[in-house]
Order: sequence, then C-alpha cells, then structure tokens
Amino acid sequence: MTLKKSLVLMLTLVVVFTLAACGGKNNANNSSSNESPAASADNGAAEATGKLADIKKAGKIVLGTSAEYAPYEFHKNIDGKDQIVGFDIEIAKEVAKDLGVELEIKDMDFGNLLAELKLGKIDFVIAGMTPDKERAKAVDFSKIYYEAKQGVLVRAEDKDKFKTMADLEGKAIGVQMGSTQEKIGQGIKGAKLKSLGKTTDLVLELKSKKVDALIAELPVAQGYANVNSDLALTSISPEYESGGSAVAVNKGEKDLLAEIQKTLDHLTADKKIDQWVSEMTQISEK
Repeated sequence: MTLKKSLVLMLTLVVVFTLAACGGKNNANNSSSNESPAASADNGAAEATGKLADIKKAGKIVLGTSAEYAPYEFHKNIDGKDQIVGFDIEIAKEVAKDLGVELEIKDMDFGNLLAELKLGKIDFVIAGMTPDKERAKAVDFSKIYYEAKQGVLVRAEDKDKFKTMADLEGKAIGVQMGSTQEKIGQGIKGAKLKSLGKTTDLVLELKSKKVDALIAELPVAQGYANVNSDLALTSISPEYESGGSAVAVNKGEKDLLAEIQKTLDHLTADKKIDQWVSEMTQISEK
C-alpha cells in the first residue's frame, strides 16, 4: 500500500468514527428531548401560573374587603389594638395558610372592591359579596360559601310602623352602595334610597332620622340591633334570589380560584364557617 492510499484510508476511518459518534450523541439528545416534553408538561401542570404564581413569589396574598359588615368583617378593639375580624377574615386567613403565604388586608368601600381587583391592587375579594350576573361579567366567583336572609332595621320607636314590605313603600331607605340590598330597595315602590359605602354610616343616618329604615343581611341587622337600644329589627324579611356570598378573583385566574375553592370545600365539610359565623356574631355584639 502506498503512502497516498494509507492517508486516504486513515481519513476515511476518521470520518466514519466521527459520524458514528455524532449519531450516538444525536440519538442520546433525541431520546432526552422525547422524554423532556412529557416531564416538562408534568412539572408545568404542578407549577402555579398567573396571579397564583405572583402570590407565591411575593409570599403574600392581598385581600380586599369592606370591614364594617359584622359578622362578616368588622373592626374590633382587641387588647388595645384595632383589628379587622369576622368570619370572612377567618376564611381569608385559611386561604393564605393553605397557600403557604402571609395575608395582607386592605379595607375599603364596598363599591370600590371590584375596581381595585381589576386594577391588581388586591388579589381576591371576600366581603359578603353576592355573585350576581352583572358582577360575574367582570370577575370570576367561587361557589357559594354562605347564605343569609335579609333584615330591616329601624329606630326602636318606629318598630310597630314597619311590619310588611308594603310599609316601606315611599319611605327613605338606607342601603349599602353596590349591594344586593340596594337592588332590593330599587324594587320597593316609591322608595327614596340613600346609598352609602359603609353600613356604619347608614346606621348613623337611621339614628339621626335621615332615613326611615335600613336593609342589611340578617346577621348584620341583628348585630346592630343587639348593641343599640335605640334600634330594632323588624319582622320584615325581604325576599331576593341573591345566591349567597362567594369569593371573587380576576377573570381568568383559574389556578388561584381552584386553590381558594379547595380551602372553601374543606372549611364547608368541617362546618368551620358556620362555627365562625356564630363566634363572630357574639364578638360583634360585645
């Protein structure tokens, strides 16, 4: 064999071994990439997305509520410190606990809650909010976690004047702005509605005779009657297909809503919400 032929043979062998090595590497890579998407998909399914991912990254979840609606949420002086308490707050604490994050509470007028949610200034809303069709166009709701009847609060001296819904016709009635009670009031013939953001302000309007009656959820109305001797709860029970109270999140935040629903489901199964309603009603009356 000549030197020239020897060199050609050596070059040929080098090319063959190189191609074989590359082929082996490519096969290994192909095998890895074939498995990787499946593994990646599995990991992706378990990972938080959207607002839920932001919450976990920040280590806190921001609750929007309107803390003047006992026993749902209200201010209470405990050990010399003003605190926001209520059975809605207990639910929010449990949501934060299940997510492994801290809870931050932002207190505001009820009518501003959904706007603040849409702006991203709060992560979820728990405020005795009814998931009606109009609100459901803007946000997503959990399943109902609590249903309450409606009540009518009046001055004690006027209690005998209000026995039926007809007695409310043509009267000045206080309701919370943007609430189910406002819609009930709108259905009362000739009623002059006074819509305000806070129930506490409406109670003052009632006491000062600027309104004749106040419509609120029954536990709320009962709570005010119990701690104010000059107020009384009537026997009137306004009917309205409210659908109860639910938690609101921004539209499309399915992962966050699913986690919140898990918390609500186990709280309902354990009857914790009913327990908290009773406890917080008693606290609000002290």
